[in-house]
Order: sequence, then C-alpha cells, then structure tokens
Amino acid sequence: MSDGTLAPRPAHVPEHLVVDWDFTRPPGGEENLNAAWKQLHDGPDIIWTPRNGGHWIATRAADIEHIQKNHDPFSMQRIVLPDDNQRPRLLPIEMDPPEHARYRSILNQFFTPRAIKSLQEEARLLAIDLIDGFKATGRCEFISDFSMKLPITIFMKMVDQPLDDLDQLLEWTEMTVRPKKLEDRTRAHLAMNDYMVGIIEARRTRPGEDLLSAVVSAQVGGDAIPLPDLLSITSNLMFGGLDTVASSLGFAAKYLAENPAKRRELVDRPELIANAVDELLRMFAPSSTARVIIRDIEHGGVSFKAGDRIYIRPLLHGMDERKFPDPMEADWERPALERNYAAFGNGPHRCPGATLARSEMRIFLEEWLARIPDFTLAPDDRPTFGAGMVNAVLRLPLVWDPASVR
Repeated sequence: MSDGTLAPRPAHVPEHLVVDWDFTRPPGGEENLNAAWKQLHDGPDIIWTPRNGGHWIATRAADIEHIQKNHDPFSMQRIVLPDDNQRPRLLPIEMDPPEHARYRSILNQFFTPRAIKSLQEEARLLAIDLIDGFKATGRCEFISDFSMKLPITIFMKMVDQPLDDLDQLLEWTEMTVRPKKLEDRTRAHLAMNDYMVGIIEARRTRPGEDLLSAVVSAQVGGDAIPLPDLLSITSNLMFGGLDTVASSLGFAAKYLAENPAKRRELVDRPELIANAVDELLRMFAPSSTARVIIRDIEHGGVSFKAGDRIYIRPLLHGMDERKFPDPMEADWERPALERNYAAFGNGPHRCPGATLARSEMRIFLEEWLARIPDFTLAPDDRPTFGAGMVNAVLRLPLVWDPASVR
C-alpha cells in the first residue's frame, strides 16, 4: 500500500542517501522478492526514502542487529509504516523495556518447549492428514490447501476459538499486514477489537486453559490489565498468529519446488532438515517492523533526529554477504554461528512464538518430503505475492506425478 505521495526530504538527510523505495512495491518483487530487496545492498548501508511518510531503512546485518537490540534510542513505540494516529496501539510489542517485560512474561509460559509439545504432536497429525488428502491428485494450491491450515488451526486451538470465525479473522489480518489503503489497517484493528470485547468478557466469566484466558486473567504489578490494554494484547496476538508462519511455509515450499537438487538433499538426508528450517527462515524472513528514534544521535555515519522513523526488514539481514557467505544460496550444513539470523528479531522483542514456528516448519518438511519428494511449480499457473509489513506468497500452485508419492 502506498498512495504515491513523496515526503519532503528533511534538512538533516543528505541527498546521496535518498533512494525512492516503496517497501510495499519493491521493484521486481512480483517476480522475486529476495532479488528485489537485495538491490539495496548495492547502495549506502543506511538510506532514506520519501515513500510511506518518509523513513530510514537499515540495509545491513550489523545495523539491523544493533537497532533491534537497542530500544534506546530505537524505540518500538510505533512499529507500523505508514502509520495512522487512529490505529490502536499493539501491546506488548509497542512497549520498550522494562514495561515490555512485565507484559511479555504473560505470553512466554505458552511458548516454552514443554508447553508446545502437545501442539507439535497435533501439528504433525494435521500435516499428515492434509497431505494425505491431496497427494494422490498430483497437485494442490499450497497456500489454501496447506500453509493456511496447518499453523492457523494450531493457533486457533491455542486461543480456543472456533474455526468458523477464521475467514473473517483472515480478512482483517490481510487488511492489517498488506492493506490496500491506510484506513483499511485502522478499520481492521478496530473490527478486531470489537470482536475481542465479547471474548474477553466470556473468558472473565468462564476462564479456560487457553492463551486468551491467561491474558485476561493476568495481573501486572498486582493490578488487573485494563480493558483497552487487553484489547490491544489479544488483538495483536490474533494478527500475529494468523499470518507469519503461513507466509514462511509458502516461501519454503516455493524454494524447494524450484530447486530440486536442494530438495533432494533433504529427502536423502533428513537429518539436515533441522538446519534447513533455520536456513529457510534466514533466506525468507517475511516480517518487518519500524522504530521511532527518540533522541538525536549519530550512528553508522548518519545523523538521526528525534522523531525519525527507521524501517527494519530482517530479510536484508539474512541476505547480507558480510555476515553470511553466499547468502542467496541455501546451505543445509551452514555452521550454527552463521545461522544467527534475524527473522524472529534480536534482543528483548524476539518473537515468543519462534519455537513453535520452527517446529511447524520442521514438521512440514519432514512429513511433506516423506510423502511428496518430487514436486514443481505448476507450469500453467504462476505464483502470486503480497508485499507489505509482512511479505507473503498468496498463491502457490504445485504439481507432481501421483505415481511418485509415498
């Protein structure tokens, strides 16, 4: 989403750092989002674009890591671009430490390895059931037939919400992460808040063992969380749980469909799949966030002013050859230190669902490759992509020889 308006260049922004770059429409992104973003590594390490209200972009891994780990001065208080002052605040992600930690601890208990063990078992059974349902047909539309079903079904179980509500929830999520116009995002946030009001009241009356019940029942500093903050936390949970993992699965499946030799390595050596999960997340990190710079600073040879916005795209971190040798190539045996990627964030705001997301990616690779080891993109139906705060493969038609399935 971009209305085409160009913000004026602030006086403190040198002309040589200005690049006309719209993260919702990266040039060439309709064909290859990675290659599109990689173009920024041909220019300055930090650039300023007049698009989407005017903001900085950190293009290199070292700067991205530094910014993600240092909330002062790179505050998380507003993480969306372009922004609308009418949009409700997203908690706890739009909080800085120490306030952030008090709210984040409510969520952490649901994402420990022990807590998600039973979810992993359910995810594996669901993955097998989904694949067995279409493998004999020789084709599927991966996004609607698999990647939108596996992680989202598991997430809806975590929050104990009926799948009957899913179509509406997914519509609001799409409007939030890839809006067609600015007001769509605010409208979706307000609609989600309205949806959550009744759920919060029901959980107060009849609390369960689910994630939403834990948030509603929680106290911070000995006090119950006020309704506006409850709406913000629960709405943010819903938006986050309904998109990012599905997007990651789509990019992974597309890569394997287009790279048979790399796919065959995993079929022949399944012990590499755990490493492959991290490598695929490094290469195709879908999410992004922005920061508000809260005081005048100098960093990386650039002068920033209080109130400036800076955009962080972890995809750029994963494609930086200064950190990862041959970053555009998957290496299933890349050393562990080189897999120190930024897809889930670095520092205190690292995504609490990272362990579950990695598990779901691993389960997909293990169960899919064991049943459909050879597959390609459908020659008569091109994939489509969505770009925004979260990149996504929107459609991914895959085909295979039904006689080759197991």
